[in-house]
Amino acid sequence: MIKIIYRRSKCIGCGSCVEASFRRWRMSGKDGKANLIDARNKNGYHQVELNEEEKESAYKAAAVCPEKIIVIQTKK
Repeated sequence: MIKIIYRRSKCIGCGSCVEASFRRWRMSGKDGKANLIDARNKNGYHQVELNEEEKESAYKAAAVCPEKIIVIQTKK
């Protein structure tokens, strides 16, 4: 299992995550921050489980985030 954990309140709206993983990220027209598609908000941390096919793009989105607010967790 792969999980993305994202702290949206710290997002600066650069859009790097969208470029790295456009199927999972979108920019909000309301506040200019990134939205993690299909995520649940748990105490300010947005979380979503991914399938194996999304693993590479998830790691890429985390790597390009200048604020380092995207974390990838893996469990077997």
